[in-house]
Amino acid sequence: MGDFNVKSMSSKKELQNFTKHLLNDMQALEHMLENSWFESDTIRIGAEQELCLVDKNWKPAPINLEVLEKLNNPYITNELAKFNLEINLKPKEFKNNCLSELENEINSQIKLVRKVANDFGTEVVLSGILPSIRKYDVEEENITPIDRYFALMDALKQMRGGTYELKIRGIDELNIRLDSALIEAANTGFQVHLQVTPDDFVKKYNLSQAIAGPVIASAVNSPFLFGKRLWKETRIALFQQSVDTRLTSEHIRDRQARVMFGQKWLRGNITHIYKDDILKYRVLLGANFDKKSLDIIDSGKVPGLKALTVHNSTVYRWNRACYGISGNGKPHLRIENRILPSGPTVIDEMANTAFWLGLMNIGNDYYKDITKVMDFDDARNNFFVAAQTGLRANFNWVNGKSINAPELIRKELLPIAKEGLEKANVNKKDIDKYLDVINERVEKNITGSSWQLKSYSNLQGKASKEEILTAITAATVTNQKTKKPVHKWKIAELKDLPHWKPTDILVEEFMTTNLLTTHPDDLVEFAVDMIDWGKSIYIPVEDEEGKLAGLITYRSVLRYLRKKIENKNYKAFLIKDIMIKNPHTIKPEQKFTEAAEILEKYDIGCLPVISNNKLVGLLTEKEFYELGQRLFKRL
Repeated sequence: MGDFNVKSMSSKKELQNFTKHLLNDMQALEHMLENSWFESDTIRIGAEQELCLVDKNWKPAPINLEVLEKLNNPYITNELAKFNLEINLKPKEFKNNCLSELENEINSQIKLVRKVANDFGTEVVLSGILPSIRKYDVEEENITPIDRYFALMDALKQMRGGTYELKIRGIDELNIRLDSALIEAANTGFQVHLQVTPDDFVKKYNLSQAIAGPVIASAVNSPFLFGKRLWKETRIALFQQSVDTRLTSEHIRDRQARVMFGQKWLRGNITHIYKDDILKYRVLLGANFDKKSLDIIDSGKVPGLKALTVHNSTVYRWNRACYGISGNGKPHLRIENRILPSGPTVIDEMANTAFWLGLMNIGNDYYKDITKVMDFDDARNNFFVAAQTGLRANFNWVNGKSINAPELIRKELLPIAKEGLEKANVNKKDIDKYLDVINERVEKNITGSSWQLKSYSNLQGKASKEEILTAITAATVTNQKTKKPVHKWKIAELKDLPHWKPTDILVEEFMTTNLLTTHPDDLVEFAVDMIDWGKSIYIPVEDEEGKLAGLITYRSVLRYLRKKIENKNYKAFLIKDIMIKNPHTIKPEQKFTEAAEILEKYDIGCLPVISNNKLVGLLTEKEFYELGQRLFKRL
């Protein structure tokens, strides 16, 4: 999509014109398929590496355009958020040393990015979701200032009515509302492309759906979002919800999410995927056109299918059908695997890639027509169960067999993958190197997600949540530089933050969010008991809409009790009678140093945290004391 002049459509006429070109592209695609235009004598692989930029405090660094300008590298480009970059790898023939060559190229390009990023005081991280990312980082001001990104965000906002809700449950629960679909940019992936001949496309596409569950189970690397422990591969839930254009309806009507696994096995040919997407998903973006694709075909040239490519880029299948033109000028078809996360290391990514490619190359020899030995609903359920539970997943496999992820991967799928790579004449040393990583990872039950969660568990009680997540991010960078796969990493420790300073910490990172609150019309006695039972000396008062109405403090309760003792006729029965009605407040995106200044200036011990006029947290001297203790220990 980045190669085209993509834009928002401001009128029905523009939409109608785009639709005409979209339908024309479909006719052109069918013509090329019927007349054998597609390349079929060479199979290539390719990949896209997404990454994060982080600052000296291991938080997202919104400087991608500055880094790109200094890099001046045609293979490295921007992404949706200012703190993300993407490396486009050169296509390689699927044979010989293609895997090790791809690994070397990725490492080489990351080295270039890291060198320039370091000049700006930033670092590079490969992570499905950055553990230290904050809600503040995905506000609209961090959209990369490129027209097509603004066009996409505007189109999604119009269809969603301007609000986005995330509801994801894991060990913890995330229930949050956002103002922008930029939350999508919290995801970073490693997309792998496999060129497929038109004759093989359907059976290989269906195979890619069938193996998605066990492949992602072994590769999970995204357990956190905003400090919550969610799915083992939270990217799957996050991405689906972040660009979901469906609105809640009172009717029982099936509407598919724009990010989806699919509803059924593919039949016919590749055009059936595109037709389905055109029928079910409204056009989000437009483009300028010079000629119709059929006219280009009539002139004997290969069309780019611009309208189809633009529309396809806004429908996010986890296994995506792709059209392209090879360097020799011939059109080709690809299956893009979008399920794999970025990281934990390049060798881990290459192991995931080798596993998937090996299965894709020969899986149909073992399972013949996968659609006859597995229900599609099982394939889809396997995928989501694996994303939620990783290697703890139990699968409904072929011929009704029930099997756990480790057994399926190690005993059945790894041998098939090895044979598939051998069939492609991939270098034996590379086959053993990468598939051994998968085998050892599964045997030791250490994925990127389990490493992060074990690190978190080990540090609980020793530091704040913000400091733990920052330590995990810092340790990830350190370990990535060793180029050792994740199952050989030591768990993160606080010493991984030797230079950590909290000067840029935001209020949202260390405020209390598990709040005891009361309402203005509650009885005063209730506030007294809340302070006694809850061991808290500050109780926010909120109205029915969650807006801050006031603040009850231990002192205000003491004053109430003293007046009641001194004056038997003292009338104050409700919270609103004794609460502080206009307490000082702070916003979650403000720095903790600003909060400290307010507390000192007004000689107070508590600041309710407000976002969009709603109470979202509480900041007291207790949080400052705990933070100070940890900093003192570092001296």
